[in-house]
Order: sequence, then structure tokens, then C-alpha cells
Amino acid sequence: MAIKYHQPPSSRQIRRSPTRDVVPYSPNGRTHGSGPAIEADIDALCRDLRDGIDAIVHQDETRRAIYSTDGSNYRQVPLAVVIPRTKEAAAEAVRIAHRHGAPLLTRGAGTSLAGQGCNAAVVLDFSNELHYVLDIDPAARLARVEPGCVLDRLQDQAKPHDLFFCADPSTHSHCSIGGMIGNNSCGIHSVMGGRTSDNVQSMEVLTYDGVRLTVGPTSDKDLERLCREEGRVGEIYRGIREIRDEYGDDIRRLFPKIPRRVSGYNLDDLLPENGCNVARALAGSEGTLVTFLEAEVNLIHRPPNRSLLVLGYGTVFDCGDHAAEMVGRGAMGVEGLDSLLMEYMKVKHLHPEHRPILPAAGGWLLVEFGGDTQEEADRRAQEACEDVLAHSKGTKPTFTKIYSDPGEQEAIWTLRESGLAATAWVSFNPDTWPGWEDTAVEPERLGDYLREFQALMDRHRYDAALYGHFGQGLVHCRLPFDLYTKHGIDTFLSFSEGVVALVKKYGGVMSGEHGDGQARGGYLEELYGPRLMEAFRKFKTLWDPQGKMNPGKAVDAMPPNENLRLGTEFQPWEPDTYFDYAEDQGSFSRAATRCVGVGKCRREDNAFMCPSYQVSRNEKDSTRGRARALFEMIHGGIIKDRWKSKAVKETLDLCLSCKGCLTDCPVNVDMATYKSEFLAHHYGLIRPRAHYAMGFIGTWSRLASIAPGVANFFGQTKPFSTLLQKIGGITTERSVPRFAKETFRQRFRREHGGRFAGPEDGKRVLIFPDIYNDHFFPGTLWAAKNVLVRLGYRVELPKRRLPAVRPLIHFGMLNRAQRQLHAVIRDLKEEIRLGIPIVGLEPSTVSVYRDELVKLFPHDLDAKRLAKCSFLFTELLANDDVELPRPGGKALLHGHCHQKASLGMDSLHRLLDQLGIEATEPEPSCCGLAGAFGFEAEKHDFSMQVGERHLLPSVRESPEDALLLADGFSCRKQILDGTGRRPLHIAELLDEVMSAA
Repeated sequence: MAIKYHQPPSSRQIRRSPTRDVVPYSPNGRTHGSGPAIEADIDALCRDLRDGIDAIVHQDETRRAIYSTDGSNYRQVPLAVVIPRTKEAAAEAVRIAHRHGAPLLTRGAGTSLAGQGCNAAVVLDFSNELHYVLDIDPAARLARVEPGCVLDRLQDQAKPHDLFFCADPSTHSHCSIGGMIGNNSCGIHSVMGGRTSDNVQSMEVLTYDGVRLTVGPTSDKDLERLCREEGRVGEIYRGIREIRDEYGDDIRRLFPKIPRRVSGYNLDDLLPENGCNVARALAGSEGTLVTFLEAEVNLIHRPPNRSLLVLGYGTVFDCGDHAAEMVGRGAMGVEGLDSLLMEYMKVKHLHPEHRPILPAAGGWLLVEFGGDTQEEADRRAQEACEDVLAHSKGTKPTFTKIYSDPGEQEAIWTLRESGLAATAWVSFNPDTWPGWEDTAVEPERLGDYLREFQALMDRHRYDAALYGHFGQGLVHCRLPFDLYTKHGIDTFLSFSEGVVALVKKYGGVMSGEHGDGQARGGYLEELYGPRLMEAFRKFKTLWDPQGKMNPGKAVDAMPPNENLRLGTEFQPWEPDTYFDYAEDQGSFSRAATRCVGVGKCRREDNAFMCPSYQVSRNEKDSTRGRARALFEMIHGGIIKDRWKSKAVKETLDLCLSCKGCLTDCPVNVDMATYKSEFLAHHYGLIRPRAHYAMGFIGTWSRLASIAPGVANFFGQTKPFSTLLQKIGGITTERSVPRFAKETFRQRFRREHGGRFAGPEDGKRVLIFPDIYNDHFFPGTLWAAKNVLVRLGYRVELPKRRLPAVRPLIHFGMLNRAQRQLHAVIRDLKEEIRLGIPIVGLEPSTVSVYRDELVKLFPHDLDAKRLAKCSFLFTELLANDDVELPRPGGKALLHGHCHQKASLGMDSLHRLLDQLGIEATEPEPSCCGLAGAFGFEAEKHDFSMQVGERHLLPSVRESPEDALLLADGFSCRKQILDGTGRRPLHIAELLDEVMSAA
């Protein structure tokens, strides 16, 4: 193949300034042959980075905090974070780091589970800018990608050609291909085409000392030519030839012959019989050798139709006995999971709608078949099923079932991909951690390995749900390691030694797709022996003679009990709080530790969370980034000023409090609550103007209702409106909602004498006039009243006006919110003790009483009663199973975030089904306005960017007479401001339908 390379620039003197921030760096005392540790002048380094390259350079405590860990048990604060905008900028950043002698870490999506994604180094993050598919060649079945490209982006662009990248881990919606290459990721469908390394055709790489070249398959002729080159290029290829020739027989003899060998370097790819593919040898090196700038990867045929055969067995060990034979029957994927995993899902109320689809068993094998037609896929599944029942040796399955429906298949795969979500932070169970979640053995011996692995866990008093890529002998689990005490860590180390001996006995490796990192790198010599370890070290030194590429990871790794995020000295700050954090044993510090780093909040499309990350693509604006900052705050590490921290405040600024993470996050990180808590303590008497203008909207609205004409004159007429908006810190780009001439309460009292509407003997219902509908859209409440009366309800109003608490919670005015909620409990005591339904039209208001109320008053029984009898309008009708007309039709629907997150959309969908209306939801995420968020002057543009991702374009593209539905006040306001069209509330639709019936 043609080899392209670029020689490094002439070296320059490393600059040092003893008067600046000099940070000595020596990872565990190791220098990898580079001599004594080099002191890097971080200020000078960052200054050169900012001046010399097209990149965003962060040296602040905020970014250093949020990049201090990955998905593992480890924590190392980086020296700086660099986000290059071009690959030329990335190359220059490496050269500048080299000049200053600073260690370097190139990072993907930061989901690594073995610690290879964090280091005390300059972190290069490609995911923000260098994230594109550059080219797809369908004929050659090749794709060219940038390192930050998310896998699903490649899959989406390859799908029209019936192609896909076969290594597809469960993080496919947000993991980057550069990170996959670094870790040698695999996934469900690697059965079809192997690991990521097996599908790398060529790569453009850069060494720490500036050699830039394109590597890939290297013929003997090319190798000899390259060995004759002058300088570092010739040195590298001569070293490759020497390693191959000296250790070739050892590699052939001692490398485990299993499909999921990821531990160690891929020296077998240097052998002549394997084409001496240098790109594949560098894949899986976890950033310890080179920086990947671009990659050419193989694509394979994607069968357009799938059939899923599910086999139930008495135990997960029986699943292990039979998994390998299913691969021989032409399966695309063979996955296993045990019954404990499903039990954990029940405890966590995870996917209750999907769990019943799997018949009861002790363990399940999920075997996927593909075909060009559904009939072909089903036939292959049926033939395999019959073959298993007729010829399989040993234990027979307790049941077999073939799923042809794509929806059912997706539900089952959702259960399988929720392994981490199900096993992390299980209530009343010890905390579980990675570290030994990724062993792989000979697939034919998996059943026996699982039995011995369970016995090893029993001896150490551990237990874990077992699942994974059983067809290739890989087992995943999270184990309840005690990483807080000396005894617990000693037990962890003892268990680790036992696992290494066990995988070695079964011809396996410590990592089958997650990499070695720091968690397992220290055991490489035990697994491979001194001879191959010597070869690994030579390969490392060949590419990185100064030992600056992700030092202390993989080869010559730091011990697995160093750099722990927790450890024996972990003593987090335990502050007094407003919310009770019952799910975290009443501890805010535990809540701040909840994030496991899986990075689901970094999804780009078809995602509920995190809307701010979807727009900015900045780690700072992801749920994970915010959780990391909070962890650093309670840990007292890089962030030391606790509630007054400007760094934490910065990460929370663009949080829309949409609550998407409450349900979409695998471990239910509740960032909206954490943000309110932080703001409550961060501010004293002095707050930003918008907090008073929008937080006290209930007070201002009540005053405006006395003379709405006067309020509207000043609020709608320039220059008065502009002046008021600027004084209040409110954007002038958005119109202030017009106050109604008559509120719903006023009209109700005028027309119904302040008593009730509907039949006197009807079912009593208390309708909640929330501040938004009461003062701005009273027609919505009136429509709801009309519908309830027609259905025979007796509709009443609260005796006193109920306060607007949601804005106070949004801005962290929790002291005032508590006082007002206490008054609500007092005023509604009679009704809530009688269990009278309290019905709300605004989801954000109802969610206060179902969510925050019980967190603020955890021991108040009346608060719990109020939560139990608070309903959305749709919930009341759906629960009472009322009869409705069936007009039919189609609608564009946008659900309010709090409705989707904490209340549920089921009741709304049931009513629409009953009406015969087919609803399309263009965007599962937030509309962007998010209550007060989009009204704040500095956030308006960002708010509109969120809306412009999907929702607003979908509304504009819909026909003018199309039915638009949105129950949230914010959602309706955002659509109105962004498109000029006003959606209907479901109550308004029902009122129209019932009036016409």
C-alpha cells in the first residue's frame, strides 16, 4: 500500500518558568525509559496552545474537574483540556505538548471502564468538532471517519447501502469510533465480523514526537522499503520487523486463540500471515502509543430483516454451555443474561413494559438471525431452533420462542442493553463497580467458566448479575466491591488475582472489549508471561520512547488500587439540604456520586436527555459533566469552594431542568433537583434579576389580574415593555405573554357563584388553576371544566388561590417554595384527607406535587396524600375509563418534559387512541423554553437552538390545518414564538370534539 508520512518539525527547547504553575508529573514513578520526570510549565503550555492552534483550550477548574474520570473507578485531574477544530490543529497540539514534555491523553466519549480515559495529562477531546463521516465507498465497503464520529452516525449513513460497522457496543448511540479503536470495542454483532481492530483498514496516526503517517497492511516489499527510510519512520518500521521476527513464534504459541482477545497489544497483526497490518496492531492500544487522526474502516452487509430466537434455560450456566454452538448455526449475535438481571430491573422499575415479553427462566440466550426477507430470517431461526432441540447435547432449553415482530425484538434488545442500568445503584444492595466486568474465555468452555467464576464470587462474598456476549465467551457484570476500606480493597485485589488465574485456566483474557487500562493492565505479565510482556514493552517504547502517551495505563500500568475515585481517604462533605434524597440514603454526597459515566446523556439524536448537550456538544453541558463537577465539589478535590463554586455554577447554567435525566439516565441522576439544591445555597439575598422577575411570576400575575389592561399596556407597548424586560433580565427577543382580561378563577366564580360546576351528586373533582393557564390561557382551564361537567363530574375550585411554586424551585428559591407548599398542604387538608382528585392542566405544576413535594416534606403524611391525589387532566379521564367520541385524524404532538419524565405520557396516548387520533412526536427532548429558562436574556438564543433541532422545523413542515397538540405552557409558547402557530391543549381538543358530537 502507499505510505504517507510527515516528519516532525525540529525540536525546540522546552520552556520552564519557576515563577509559574509548575506541575511535576511522574505517573507512579514510571518514565518508560525517558529518564527522570519532566516538569511541565502548564501556564506556558496552555498559552502556546491558545496562540498556536485552531482549538478551544481549557485550563480552568471546571473542565479539569469534569474530565477527571471516565466510566471507571479511577480519578486523575488533567493538566488541561484541548478541543481541536481540525486534525491539523490536533497534530499541532501534540507537537506543542511534546515541546513542553507534557503527558498526553486522546479521549473518545469518556465511557472507558478500566481507567484509560483519565490521566494527569493534556486531554485531547475530538468529540466536539472532529466528529464527521468523511466518505463512504459502498462498492469497496469502506468508510472514512474522524476520530470523534459517533458510531450511530456512521451506521445511519451506511444503512441506505445495506451496510454497517459490525462492532456495535451497547453505547453505540454516543460512543466515538476513535474511542472504539482505542479500546478495541466489539458488541453484539461482532460475531459477524470481529472486533473493531479486525475492521480497521488503515489509519492516519501521529506519534508523540511528531511523526505523522498512514498505516495499514504492509507487504514484505513495502516493509523493506520503509525500513530503509531515514529518521523515525525507518526506526519505527525496523522496530516492527525486529519485534515480529524475534517474538513471532511466542506470539503464535502464547496468544489466546479466542475471538474476544482484547488484553495487551495486537502483536499478532504484525505477523506476515496476517498481512503485517500496523493499523490493526495499533488498535486497542488505549491511547498509549499514538494519536489517531483519521481512520478507514470496513463495512459489512447488513441483513435488512431480523428474527430473534430466545432460548430459556434453568440457569445462566446452561446458557454458557450452549452459546458457542449457536454461532455455528449462522447467528448474527448470541447474547446471554440471567434471572438476577431481571430481578434488578424489577427492583429499579426499569422497563416494566418490556419485561413480561421474556418467559420465566433462570437464564436466556438471545440468538439473532438475519435475511434479505423476513421469511428467510424466520426460516433460519426456525431451523436453528429445531436443530437445538434435536441435536444439542446436555441440558435442553426449558422453552424456545421466535420473535419476528421488530417492536418485540427491540424491546428484548432494550432489556439486554440495559445491563449496566440494571446493575448499578440497586436499592438496598451494596454499590457495584466495574473492574472485572469484561472477562472473555474460550466460548466452548463458557459454562464451566461461569460456574467457577460464581464459586470465586461466593468465596469472596460477592454476587452479581451475569450477562454478555456469550457466543464469543465474554461475560459482563458489576461487582459489589468495597472500595472505601482497607479490608475491602484488599479483598478486591485478592479477587482480582483469582480472576486472572481463572481466565488463564480457561484460555481467556481479562478484557474482551473494554480494555485493560489501570484496572487490569498490571496483570498482563501474569496472563502472557515475561517473554510477551517484553515484546509489549518494546512495542510501546518503539512508538512512544518518552513514555508520555497515556502513561501508567495498559502496559506498565499503575496498580489497580491507586488513583481510586473513592479509597480509604475518601471522606466527602455532607451538607445540610432542602431535599431529602431518600434514594441516596438521605445523602447529597451519595447523590453526587451516582453518575457511573456511561455517557448516555451524550446522545445526539432521538434522545430525551440532555438537550443542552445536543446543542453545544460540550461535556460541560452534559448530565455527566454536571455530575462530575458536583462530585468534585463534595469530594473537595479540584473544586474547594463548595456551594459558592463558580465552576459548578457554570456547569449548571445551561441545564434546562427538564428532568430528562430523571428517567433517561441509566442510574436516574436527577440533575434538576441537584441544580435547585445548589442554587438554593449558592445565592444569598442578592440574585440575578431574572430570578426575581420570573421566580415571582405568581406574585406579579396576581397583581396584574387586578388591572390586566394596564399590565398589558406596559408589558406589550414599546418602549415600556423593552425597559421592563431589560430591568427584569428578560430577553427582548421574545414577547411577554399577554394577561387575560379575566382569569379562569374570576370567570368560574362569576358564572358558578364560587361553588361548583356540574351535577351536585357527581364525582367531586378539584381543578387546579395553575398560574400559567389561569392568567394567560384561561380558555384551557375552561375547556377542561366543560369536558368534566359533560362527563358528569362535580368540578370545584380550591378555596384559596394556590401559589406558583415551580418557578421558585427552578431558581432554587427553596425556602420560599417550602413555605408556600406548606400553605398548600394546610389549605387543602380537608380535600386531600378525603382523597378528592386534584386535577391539573399544566404538567410542570402537577409534577411539583408528585415529585418535589415529597422530597421537601418526606415525613409529612399530608404531603404524601396530596401527591397521591394529584392528577393530570388526562390521567383522571384515563383512570376513570370515560367514554369519548372518536373523530379520528392525525396530530403532531409534543409532550412536556416533566410529563415524560416524572408523570408519564401513557394517559395522554390512551386518550388519543380512544379518539382515534394518530399522533406523531417529532422530538423526544425538550422544546427549549423550559419555563423561565428561555425567557432569561442570556439564554434565549440557546433556547431557540434547542427548539430548532427538531420540534420547530417539524411544526413548520406540517400542513397549516394540521392538528398541533401540546399540554405544557412553555411548549405552546415556544411553538408560538418560533412558528407563529398556537397548539391546542388536549382539554381544548376534547372540548371541541365533545361540543361537535
